[in-house]
Amino acid sequence: MEITEIFGYVGALLIGLVLGLIGGGGSILTVPILVYALSLNPVIATAYSLFIVGTTSLVGAVRNMKKGMVDFKTAIIFAIPAFIAVYLTRAFLIPAIPEELFLVGDFVVTKNLAIMLFFAVIMLLASLSMIRNKNKETHENEVITYNYPLIIIEGLVVGTITGIVGAGGGFLIIPALVLLAKLPMKKAVATSLFIIAIKSLIGFLGDVQTHHIDWSFLLSFTALSVLGIFIGIWLNQFIDGKKLKKAFGWFVLLMGIYIIYKELIV
Repeated sequence: MEITEIFGYVGALLIGLVLGLIGGGGSILTVPILVYALSLNPVIATAYSLFIVGTTSLVGAVRNMKKGMVDFKTAIIFAIPAFIAVYLTRAFLIPAIPEELFLVGDFVVTKNLAIMLFFAVIMLLASLSMIRNKNKETHENEVITYNYPLIIIEGLVVGTITGIVGAGGGFLIIPALVLLAKLPMKKAVATSLFIIAIKSLIGFLGDVQTHHIDWSFLLSFTALSVLGIFIGIWLNQFIDGKKLKKAFGWFVLLMGIYIIYKELIV
């Protein structure tokens, strides 16, 4: 096994670890690990990422359900447009994109390059969200209200972005649940994991139709990620999640800049 492969499988553990520690963000690492450490094609990497992120998030979501932290009504309102968008994106939009998009002088902008650059932009936005970490808190006893049109639009947008980059989109979902559905922050994080699990796994079904799936690799990688989330949940008792989230935000920012450098300059 090459050193990059070892880093790749350690990265699988790290994905779950981050999800367990801060309730989100780990999925943003999945595609870079699969592409750069394990040399997967970006389209396949985004497909595998949906399964890994979906399964790992589901483990966290089940734990939250047992604690009564998931707001199912909000989750369903948000998840239905999100999973329709992510499924259609994976089954039809991604396969329809041509391998070569356009020329910039002698430089060919390919489908894989465009996906990685779009992913890098999403990483930069996610990092800023984690570094600032200024989501408005809602009190536990505040009445939950729904801005249905905005929640549906947000669900469609998040579903499409998830379909393109293979990341969960928690940094978009959590503020939406706090601001649009007036959920308390803890419930928003718990409900977000449930939404991510549903839409990621349904989105992956769109890839099963169009790609050959290496199930032995995918299941072993996912198992390490699930192990990571249990370790993260345990460590969460001893570590300040807010400080960790900010530090992880800076790490994601550097990763986003690295992807842009790697794709455009190297």
